[in-house]
Amino acid sequence: MAPRPLGAAAPEKIRGALTRYRALAYITGVWLLVLCGEMIYKYLILDDSSTAPHWLFYIGQVHGLFYMIYLVFTIDLGIKARWRPLTTALTCLAGTIPFLSFVFEHYRTRDVKSAFGL
Repeated sequence: MAPRPLGAAAPEKIRGALTRYRALAYITGVWLLVLCGEMIYKYLILDDSSTAPHWLFYIGQVHGLFYMIYLVFTIDLGIKARWRPLTTALTCLAGTIPFLSFVFEHYRTRDVKSAFGL
């Protein structure tokens, strides 16, 4: 088990922050994939993107909303676990690249569980 960082929150608080982060990492990742599918459909498959159903507009809005919540929960976990600023920033950016939020979630969860004995 890795040593617990100085100034880190209690393991109970870390556990809650980790659970919230993990949930939003998956939700954000799924909605980003849906958004990518929407963009492929709209701009590569359709002859004219103006003929796309209007409700497709909301896919980007939903992803954006979940991404903002993901940012809040990532920063919350980063503060409680005492991540370096670069680690927190890269983890925040992971929600903008397809599949990367899933990869980062796996590694960050492993690291946090190891450091805090969760």
